[in-house]
Parts: sequence; structure tokens; C-alpha cells
Amino acid sequence: MPPTIVRPTSTTLDGVCHTLVRRLPADTDLDVLRGNLASAGRLCPELAGLAIATEPVAAPAGEGDGLARLCVLARPDGGVELLVTARRDRLGRLGLAALAATVLGAPPGTTAPAESWPVPGPVDWNLGERGRRSEPLSVPVPVDPEVVVDATRAALAARDAVAAALAHYRLADSSVFAVFADDSVECAGTSNPADDEDASALGSHADVVVPAPPGARPVVGVFVVDATVDRYVPFTAPPFPVTVTVEVGPEGRIEARLCTDESVLARGTAEQFALVLGSLLGAYARGDRDRALDEVAQLPAPQVAAVVAVGGTPARPGFVPTSIPAGFTAVALAQPDSAAVSDGHTTLTYRELAERSRRIAAGLRERGVVPGDRVAVSLERDATAVATMLGVMSAGAAYVPVDPAYPAERLAYTAADAGVRLVVTDDAGRAAFPDRATVTTAELLTAASTHDSPFAVDPASIAYVIYTSGSTGRPKGVAVPHANVAALVDATRDELSLGPADVWSFVHSSAFDFSVWEIWGCLLTGGHLVVVSAEAALWPEDFIELLAARGVTVLSQTPAAFAALDEADARMRPALALRLVVFGGESLDVRMLRGWLDRHPAGRCRLVNMFGITETTVHVTAQTVAGADAVDRSVGRALPGWSVSVRDRRGAVLPFGAAGEIWVGGAGVADHYLNQPELTRARFVQDPVTGIRQYRSGDLGRLHPDGRLDHLGRIDSQVKLRGFRIELGEIRAVLLDDPGVRAAAVVVHQSVPGDSATSRLAAYVVLDGLRSTEEIRRRTASFLPHHMVPATVTALPTLPLTVNGKVDTARLQALA
Repeated sequence: MPPTIVRPTSTTLDGVCHTLVRRLPADTDLDVLRGNLASAGRLCPELAGLAIATEPVAAPAGEGDGLARLCVLARPDGGVELLVTARRDRLGRLGLAALAATVLGAPPGTTAPAESWPVPGPVDWNLGERGRRSEPLSVPVPVDPEVVVDATRAALAARDAVAAALAHYRLADSSVFAVFADDSVECAGTSNPADDEDASALGSHADVVVPAPPGARPVVGVFVVDATVDRYVPFTAPPFPVTVTVEVGPEGRIEARLCTDESVLARGTAEQFALVLGSLLGAYARGDRDRALDEVAQLPAPQVAAVVAVGGTPARPGFVPTSIPAGFTAVALAQPDSAAVSDGHTTLTYRELAERSRRIAAGLRERGVVPGDRVAVSLERDATAVATMLGVMSAGAAYVPVDPAYPAERLAYTAADAGVRLVVTDDAGRAAFPDRATVTTAELLTAASTHDSPFAVDPASIAYVIYTSGSTGRPKGVAVPHANVAALVDATRDELSLGPADVWSFVHSSAFDFSVWEIWGCLLTGGHLVVVSAEAALWPEDFIELLAARGVTVLSQTPAAFAALDEADARMRPALALRLVVFGGESLDVRMLRGWLDRHPAGRCRLVNMFGITETTVHVTAQTVAGADAVDRSVGRALPGWSVSVRDRRGAVLPFGAAGEIWVGGAGVADHYLNQPELTRARFVQDPVTGIRQYRSGDLGRLHPDGRLDHLGRIDSQVKLRGFRIELGEIRAVLLDDPGVRAAAVVVHQSVPGDSATSRLAAYVVLDGLRSTEEIRRRTASFLPHHMVPATVTALPTLPLTVNGKVDTARLQALA
């Protein structure tokens, strides 16, 4: 009985072809080869009907080609090559070699035992070319030419290099990969590229040497080719979203290539990924395992310069830094009778606000306030509070906003730490500052000299000190110069069309830096500032009625607060004049905006997602959110005068697409932390790469080749639960994608505080419809691995918020 061809049984990669190229002597007789094939066909029916062509066919091997397609080509140097091409689901790698041997006169052979091919998995890296059509992309993976190895060592190095590259890009936990190599290659592999502790010897296999775990779907496929005898093309079309070939030539040198699609990896991202992979591949092939991953994976200097350049936006031509009082005075002179600020009781024109702030400044000077001093302002939101803050700055001092709703201990700590000379408050607020001199705004206005001349304020001097949360549990004061605010207004004025026709809402606590944008963004562009009382801001129905009644055109919101406002708008359908909504303060999952965009098309109401930090003067980047962006985590490009880059733990610039700490440079970087020189040196650093002062944000992000920044949450929001690394934002995103969920938050609860063994995930949702929490949990379990599924899903009428409009995780943890 004649030998038979044993073919792989899996059909998971049907249609993916591979080719073996065998070099033949120059005097090869084509008729002899055809005779050999005909003789083999009489012994093996599957070979019957195969023919040897002399011209290659462009189309892949198909049903009409039988087992394989054969072609003999003349080389330019006078040699001859035999090409054997077959579909992988019909003939394995050894089958190609056996068929080539049969053509050369050997009896029909067998392939390797059937292999089970893993199904390629979907890619959710968000690293493709935004808005670009799917296009194949092939880039070289540069490997040190001095590296000389055999195929087995190359396979091991490829396995480790891909695992390390995925870890470097923070993709390891979600990206299974598989390595495929010749039957002659022996290697040990791991099914978990993120953790080499699970490595196990797999022995010698045909095709698959590092199989994916059962049920896994690899995203990256790595083909290791031993080309010391035959040249082997492992695929005619890349079978995986990211496909890497590592070919070891006759002299032991490595040639590698990365094939992908621009919908998976943008060209710039793919090119830099290939550079990183090549560096790691060369290091592991040499046996260099002592250096840290981020040291080996560093980009070359020209690539670093390119990344830095993309992350920065030049300042607008002609910008001249100025102080906030000087900028306000220029607007007041241009439109003195326009409404400047109004609350529920009072409306002040620009002339009246200028006069009142001037008198407050004079009153402060009479009480000994001098330039460089700090003055606390502890007042409820109203027109008087705005006049007082402007008056403090007009006196050359910095205002320290203190929310009277804060606990007494925090009020006292802030006043003491800031070393304030004076606290401006109301009669009821004096008791909160027993150790400080206090004065009311009315007393300042009554006692002030009417002949005090204006004071010239240095743009480089400190305008305000805002206290923000600190890792030590004590708030830290961020000192921000006047020039930073002027730069922010200049950078956004034209792009957002800010001007005198606008009506802005002032809804956030003055102790939250979003208020800086609301107040001075409005008054330095000639707008009308409408103060939203704490009571109105508390109830979405009252708030949205106020927005409609006052004709507010510019609204600033944290995403958590906007979720409730969105629900009220959907229910009440008021006639809004809103043309611009600015989001900030926390990460925005833009999927929550789909309902709003349906009711308020982007052409009428523009939604802008702005990433920023108190230490970088409120905003750093801007991204307009349209319908197509409702699945995007982008916060846009740096504002004019600002720059962003993504760094590793050593401060080295990371490549496009790699996740790391966001560093911010440029016009918005604050001056210092008050009374914390060590923390200031640690977070406000002189960057050795760019030479400019930068702020290390503590936020996680990644940069795209077009300059867009993805904000991926706080670095410290990543938790480790039962040995698994978990990003809470990822769970929240899955919850928000449920059509029955309007808002969501996830916290870690410990039933025994301090005992990590009792930790569990708890989710809280605001429902939209009749869906039960059990249905939502079941759906979540269908998208997330078991260790990321919340133990409980609890429905709440609204998510609790801090006074700054952010989700109050402490209260949620208390609920758990």
C-alpha cells in the first residue's frame, strides 16, 4: 500500500498559504521533475493531477489547485528554484518539504502530525490609524547583524522578546501570542506572555512550539523560520492581527519582519514597535538578560526626538504673558457696561466689578497685605466671591480658595499651611479660623480708600494656591503664576471661539481648579459669568432649568456630574442655548455621551474632552467628541504652548502606543508645591531629554503618531487582586457599555481592612430602564475574565460625588 499524505485537520486558518523555496542545480531537467511527480501520482492519488508550472500565479492556492501548487523559476544567477505553495489546512510545513523531495525523486512522504491551529483573537489596542481605512502594513524588525544563533535559540529569543515587548507596551495581560517553528526546533514556551513563571517544556512540534492556552485566541503570531537549507515563506497573507517572522539564515544571522494592518497599529506605532522588538530580540539572542526591560527597549535618539516633537504644540504667535488683573482691566475698558458676573441677587457690569475689586484691593493693603502674601478666600459662590478673588490678585497677593463646606480641620490646616496673612470670609465663617485674622468683604469695601492707585502685578508672580489631595493623606498647595492662566486663555480663545457673546456657568467650588477655567476663562474673554448656587447645582432638574433660563452657552462639567444632568435633559427636554460643553477633572468614557449627541448634534453643541491637572493649570489637551469618537479614549493634542510625552519609570521617552506616565511641559506647569521642596523636586523636574521643566503627572497614558494622547486613568488606580493586575477603569468601561447603565463606578472593598485576602470588587451603577443588577453582572461576566467580574453590582439613584464633582470612592467603599 503506498504511503499517504497526512494533512493538518484544523480548519481555523483555512485559506492561509505558505511556501517552501528549494534551490536546485542549474542543470536541473524540468522534464525529469515532471516525470517524478507523475510517478508519485500513480502511487499517491492525492498527488495525481499536480503540475509544475514555469511562471508563478499571483492568486493564492485554491480549491482547483489540488493539494498544492508547484512552480520552477530560473534565478538571475543561473540557478533554479522550486516553489511549493499550499494552504496550511491542506499541507503542513513538513508536507511541503516532503512534496519537494518527491518532485526530486524520493517516494511520497508524510507530513508532521496534525496540529490544532488557534483562532486569531480580536484586537482592542486602540493603536490604529484613527479614521483610516484598513491597509496592510509590513515593516522590518532591525536586529543587530553581529548576533549569530541557531534556529532553536532564535525561537527562544523570539518567544521572550515578544513577551517582553507586550509587557513594555502594557499589553501583556490582554494579548495571548503563539510561536510557530520548524519541527527541528526545540524550545520551551509559555502560554502566558505576561508571566514567565508558568514556563513549561513543550518538546518538539511541527509548526506550533508555543501553543496558546485552551480556548485562547492569540493576537500576535510569531513564525520562526530555519532558512539554513530551504527558504520558507510561512504565510502569503498574515494570519494574525500582528504577525512576526524571524528567519535564521545560513550564517546564523537573523532577519525579521512585522506584518500588521494600519487599523491595528498605525504606521508610526508599528515602526517603533518593530524597533523595540528588534532590540529585545537581539538582546535575548545574545543571552543579555541582566539589563532591565525598559533599558533594553529604549528608542534610539532620532526616534525620541520625533516622539517629543509630535507631543508638543507651539504657542500661538504674538502671545505676551500678562497678569489676570491686567487682562481683566483690558476687557473692562473695552466693554465697561457689559454684564460681567451675576448670581441670584446681583449683576455686576465689567465697570462695577473692576471698581469693586479695586476697592477690595485697597482695603487689603490697608490691613497690611503686600505683594507676595497669600490671602484665604472662604466665601460661598456668588458675585462677591469673584470680586474678592480679583481684589486679592489686584493687591499683588495670591488668593487661596477655601470652600466653607469643607471640614473645620481641613480649613484650619489649609490656612496654617498656606501661611495666610488674612482670611476673607463672612460673619458666620470667622469661627472656622480662630488662629487667623479675618475680615469680611463688606468691611474691606467700607474701609477702603477711594484714591488708591492700581498696582502693577508681575505676570510671573503667584496668582492663586489651590490645595489638592496628596499621597500622604494631607492636601498639598499648588502655586500657579498669573502667566499660566493668561496662556491657557490665549491657547483656547480662538479654537473654542470664546468671546463676549458667551454666557458661562460657574458651578464648581472655588477650591477646585475647574473654577479657575470657569471664572477667568469667562472674564478674560469678555463673557458673562452666571454663578450657580450650591443648592441649584445639587439638583440636576434645578440646574438644567437655570441653564435654560439664563441662556448659558459654555458649560464645564466633570463626567460624573454630567451623567445626572444628561438624564435630566433627556427627561425634561428644556430649550438650551448651550454651544460648548467642556469635560475635565476625571476620565471621560465617551460612550456615556451617545444619548446627548442624539438630542444635541455636534453642529449645535460641541463637546470637548480636556485632560489636565491642577499642577498644569487646569487643561493640557483638548479633543472634540463627535459621534464617531464615542468609543475613543483620546483626550486630543496638547494645547498651544503645552507639550505631553509618555515616560517609563526612569523618565525615558516611550514609543508611540506604549503606556506609561504622562509628563507635561510648557506654559501651564505650576511653580511649586507650597512648603514641600522635596515633593516639588520629585514631581517638577528638569527633563534631561528636552531640557525644559516638566511635571510628572502620575497619570497613565499613551501617545499616538498624530499627537493624540489617550488618557488611561491614574497609575495608582491599578489594583492587584488575588495575584491579578486589574485596571478598575476597564471594568467601568464594560459596565458603561451596557445599554441599561447610565453611570458606573468600581471600588475595591476589604471586609477585613488591611487584609488583602478579603478584597473583592464592588460595582455601583445608575440604571436606565428595567434591567436588573443580576442581568448587568451576567453581561459583565461575558466580557471580562472571572477575576475582573465584580462580586456585587449595586444600583443607586445617583453616584455620590465630592464637592469637586468627582465620584466619591470613599463613600462607595463605606457602602460596600
